[in-house]
Amino acid sequence: MKTYTDINGDSGISEYDYGDDWILVQFRYGRPYEYRASRIGASHLDTMKRLADAGDGLNAYINTHPEVKNGYSSKS
Repeated sequence: MKTYTDINGDSGISEYDYGDDWILVQFRYGRPYEYRASRIGASHLDTMKRLADAGDGLNAYINTHPEVKNGYSSKS
């Protein structure tokens, strides 16, 4: 997994990884959550990948989009 940069130092996310149709998000205090395009849509997935690579805004994005927040495929 890649370290989430968290440029503002205010995120609950510590690491992430992704492939063509999924992203795995490791929260600081908990288990990793997997999100798949088939559940949340390709547009949300693409935005999440972009935010993850930028190191800013991913946690807020997840929390402000209920279809993403509740759309995870699994908790590892």
